[in-house]
Amino acid sequence: MHSVLGGSSAAVAVAIRVLNGEKPGDIKTPPREFAPPKYDWRELQRWRVNEHLLPAGSTVYFREPSAWEKYRWQVALVCSVVLLQAIFIAVMLSERRRRERAEVAVRQRIAELAHVNRYSIAGELTTTIAHELTQPLAAILVNADTAKLIVNSSSPKMDELNEIIADIRRDDQRAGEIIKRLRSLLKRTPFEAKQIDLNELVIESTDLMSAVAKAREVSLSTVFAEADLPVMGDNIQLQQVLINLIVNSMDAMVHAGGSQRRILIRTARDDNVAEIEVADNGLGIPAEKLSEIFEPFYTTKTSGMGMGLSIARTIVEAHNGQLSAESHGQGSVFRVRLPLAASMQ
Repeated sequence: MHSVLGGSSAAVAVAIRVLNGEKPGDIKTPPREFAPPKYDWRELQRWRVNEHLLPAGSTVYFREPSAWEKYRWQVALVCSVVLLQAIFIAVMLSERRRRERAEVAVRQRIAELAHVNRYSIAGELTTTIAHELTQPLAAILVNADTAKLIVNSSSPKMDELNEIIADIRRDDQRAGEIIKRLRSLLKRTPFEAKQIDLNELVIESTDLMSAVAKAREVSLSTVFAEADLPVMGDNIQLQQVLINLIVNSMDAMVHAGGSQRRILIRTARDDNVAEIEVADNGLGIPAEKLSEIFEPFYTTKTSGMGMGLSIARTIVEAHNGQLSAESHGQGSVFRVRLPLAASMQ
């Protein structure tokens, strides 16, 4: 197949040479070779002809550009954005894993520090709890001796014996409850978040501290919210927070008269937040010191380490809550705010 354009170009070149005075017989033109074959891409597609079957050197016309040829810059831009997003997501996932590992490590440190703090509290409770244990144990011994006398008598009175057995059972349960509360305070367990009721937490904590309050001549009273206050948290750690606040309030009233040593613990609900307030009639906190009392190793006591309030705030913040303090004329108020469990919001 000859090229029309090639033949026309050769003819024009000969005509120009003739017009320039050359004799036509002297003009020699080389023989024309076949031009490369040409094909219509649309017809190839219509008849489903594979381009690989075309002769070598074939030229295909009217070929539609590919998506890459049409939108090269757009595709490159989209790929770049996707690549950047993938890198960003990978970095964020890596940071999330690092943060989770850091949170686990922090919780472990908090649990260890809180455990040490519980032991220091238990050291103070030991004397008063030991004194409280002697009462039911002494009562059990007296009742046991009395029961022995009744059994050995010629005509034992079964009614009195049943009453004595009931008294022994009650005193035994009382002693067991005291030991159980102390063991729960000293138990070393990992952070375990579960739904607990703050009202019940206050009851357990005040029962544990009642002997200490009695020994220090402190009036410990409570006012509870009418509704339940379920929160997600670790029961032992939150109990430790409340005990720390009670001990702190007792220490603040050491120089007050016996009738003025009063601690009021109040629970309430504020929208989706549960509150515990511990108010005392102590010396109060100077305004300039309110921002320092939660700092580690800050203390106004000669025998204190200054870690109780710091640990309490750390535990509360680990439960997504807040611990704050305020002082009024005489006395201070510590307020714990924790988010209510999702089922109550």
